Formats: sequence, structure tokens, C-alpha cells
Amino acid sequence: MEYDITDVELHEAGRRRIEWANRQMPVLQLVRQEFAEQQPLGGERIGCCLHVTSETANLMRTLKAGGAEVALCASNPLSTQNEVGASLVTDYEIPVFARHGEDRETYYNHINAVLDIKPTITIDDGADVISTLHSERPEQIADIKAGMEETTTGVIRLRAMAADGALKYPLIAVNDANTKHLFDNYYGTGQSTIDGILRATNTLLAGKNFVVCGYGDCGRGVCRRAAGMGAKVIVCEVDPLRALQATMDGYQVMPIADAAGIGDIFITVTGDRSVIRREQFELMKDGAVLGNSGHFDVEIDLPDLREMSTTIRTVRPNLEAYQLEDGREVFVIGQGRLTNLAAAEGHPAAVMDMSFANQALCTAYVAGLSEPLAIAVHPVPQEIDERVATLKLQTMGISIDTLTPEQEEYLASWKMGT
Repeated sequence: MEYDITDVELHEAGRRRIEWANRQMPVLQLVRQEFAEQQPLGGERIGCCLHVTSETANLMRTLKAGGAEVALCASNPLSTQNEVGASLVTDYEIPVFARHGEDRETYYNHINAVLDIKPTITIDDGADVISTLHSERPEQIADIKAGMEETTTGVIRLRAMAADGALKYPLIAVNDANTKHLFDNYYGTGQSTIDGILRATNTLLAGKNFVVCGYGDCGRGVCRRAAGMGAKVIVCEVDPLRALQATMDGYQVMPIADAAGIGDIFITVTGDRSVIRREQFELMKDGAVLGNSGHFDVEIDLPDLREMSTTIRTVRPNLEAYQLEDGREVFVIGQGRLTNLAAAEGHPAAVMDMSFANQALCTAYVAGLSEPLAIAVHPVPQEIDERVATLKLQTMGISIDTLTPEQEEYLASWKMGT
């Protein structure tokens, strides 16, 4: 088995982390048991580009239990947990190509190593495998049944490809499943981003002006958690509906040009580039802290900040100080990469339970199709979304009501009125 990891001797620590996460992922456990019995992925080769964490490890175990050949590489150079990679290789015999802190060349070498298994299905977090296939290895696309993408940023890229006629195989937007974006994005990103800020800075959030750029599902989650810790939350948006929603939710809303001079902590979570750039750096307080929770490291314009800085130094793990010409210092978390994964451990396992159950069930859905999907970006089938929600409630010991026949008839009828 080929692999490229930091140190196989780390596997025992990795196995303990994987087992701990597994305890908090009961829905995925149920799916794994079903997969082991039914083997819905027999004969499939699945190429995965995901954050190499203990939660992801349990998804890999599930796919392998279903009969698939699986290979995994990292979707972010700073999110890899080296001990998890070692355990996957040593304890579960799943090839991993990921090293924490790997450079760009190694990152793409690892993506190509995964593609060397000639996948029939892809699973992506940010669409880097998909874009590599399209740009560098198009001859493999004919063998791919479909792929899954689980990030907002990745789905944006895929829809742009589809609109341009550039998309060459069908994708399922796992990110858009209700049991993904309403929970993973909102609760997961909210809690883990705050976790990353606290680990990197050990700062007190209470009383701080906390600026969140972007009020989608992820941004709303960050705002709620920051407000819960006593921060004074300011939202910057370009969408009038989201800006109105943020206002009605009780937050201050203003342009980033106005927030730049008063913010103490800034978090970008938009999926776009150069959200905070030179003109904002020029206005910031001495000691302002910047972090990003969007998928790619382009939301904070670090080339601009480096050009403006006289010195750059590491002051704490995952925290760099950029000193500007007038003596002010601006601090950046995790090199502008995902705050929750570069400086913390990512989303809690209990919320990734639903996201990865969606991934696994969508993979089985694709494998079981008698006719290929059309080349487009498809939603998660509603029955999968509802099944994941039902299983999650079941594992939590929660029961809900069901409609009576009369209620079902009423909801299906247009003839009944007052």
C-alpha cells in the first residue's frame, strides 16, 4: 500500500482520537453497520480530498466497510492531524497522502496520488480534486460516475463551472443538504471558529468589537457564539436580505470601511477573495486580530498586508504579528487559513456525524444508480436528508409526532377552506 504521512509511529494516539470521535458519531455508526452487511460500494474506487481529522477517519472506515477501495488526501495543508493519518494507514489499512504543513507542491502531488487509484467516485471539500481532474487529468473523467462536494465555497465553484459549460461529470452538493448546512455550517463553524480564536490568542471576547464579514449559515453561527461570549458583534454584508436579517437579529450592520477602524477581532466567512484588504489594514487599531473561516486563504489579502509590513513574526502557535510602518501591529490567525482547523480541531464530531452520514449515503446512492446522473450540480435526494435527520433524532432518544390520515388529506387538498 502506497502512502505519504509524517510518522507511522503516531498511530496509537491517532487511533484513540478516532475512537473518541466515533463515540459521538452514532448515525455514521449505523450507516457503517448497514454498509458492512449490504456492501453497496463493492467494486467502487473512491478518491477523497478532505480534512484529515478523526471525524473524517470514521467516514473513511464507513466507505471501506461498504466494500470500496478508498484513498485520502488533505483538503487544507494546516488541517491534517498527523496521528490520524498514521492510524488510518497502520490500523485501518487506508492509504493517506497528507502531512501537516505541507507546501503547495506536496499538496497537489498528494491530490494526484489519490487520483492515481482511478476513482469511480470523488468526495471533495473545496473542489480541488474536481478542478485537478478537469485541468490536468481529463482522460480519467469518463470513468467517474459522480462526485460529492461538501463546502459552500466548493459548490460555488462547481455551479460556476456548470454555468460555463465546463463541468464534465455530475456532482452532488452535499453542502446544501438541510442536515449539513443548517447544522455543520451553523453550529459547527460557530463553535469551532471561536475555539480557534481562543486557542490562538487566549483573548477575552467579552466587550470586544467582533466583526464578521458574511452572514450566511456559517457567519450566523459565528455571530451567535461570539455574542454568547459577550462580544459586541458587527456584521458586514453585500446582500441586502442577509444584512436586514442580521439587523433584525440584533447586530450592528455597516460597511467594512466603517468597521475597520473600530473592530478588535475580524472573521471573514464569505467564500470570496480580498474581503479585508489594504484600505482596511490602513484603518485598523493596533492589536487588531484577523481570522478567516472561509475555505480558501484568499479572504484576507495577505499579499497586501505583507507588502505593508516591516516585520512579520510568530508570537504564539498559529498567530503571526505583522508590524506596519507606523508601528501598529495586526495579528493573523493560522496564516489566513481556516481558523477552526488551522488553530483548533474543526467541527465537533457530533455535528460532523450528520454531514458524513450524508456523504456516505450519497456515495451509496450514486453507486446504486442504474442510469448515470446528468452532468450538473444535483441536490442531495430528499429521502437521504430526511433519513439522516430521523436517525439523528433516534440516536438522541427523541420522538416526534406523525400526521393523522385526516391531517395528511387536509394538507394535500385544495378544496377545504374555512
